[in-house]
Amino acid sequence: MSNTPPYAPDAPALSLKLDDQLCFALYSATNALKKMYRPMLDRLGLTYPQYLVMMVLWERDGMTVSEIGEKLFLDSATLTPLLKRLEAQGILERKRAAEDERVVRVSLTAKGKALKDDAASVPGEAVTATGCTPDELTALRDALKRLRTDLMKTG
Repeated sequence: MSNTPPYAPDAPALSLKLDDQLCFALYSATNALKKMYRPMLDRLGLTYPQYLVMMVLWERDGMTVSEIGEKLFLDSATLTPLLKRLEAQGILERKRAAEDERVVRVSLTAKGKALKDDAASVPGEAVTATGCTPDELTALRDALKRLRTDLMKTG
């Protein structure tokens, strides 16, 4: 078996130049994406992480904290403060499960359910703001999902 790496040793990704780094491209693109979402989410009274929680619950209400965390790749220490703030806004409620008090179920209130209608325009506005076609964004999303899956296997 050869000890040759599966990449060219002079590949740009192996340099220490910032602009050659995948990690920086993803980091800076994520920052730009959050900045682009900010005015849209300000109208809803949500931060970007809160918006992600809401999308999960609009998809399936009544999930447990751990299920939401799995879906968003967040631990409960990060997720719990988000949920508390949303609960303080009257958007959701958290209740311990009767069958197991360690389990906390999260349910949307009427206000949280109504917020979905107000958020309906956000995905279209976001697509427009990118300047990409829906097909380009779908291909990019799918490539990033594959990358995430591969990275999670290794680390």
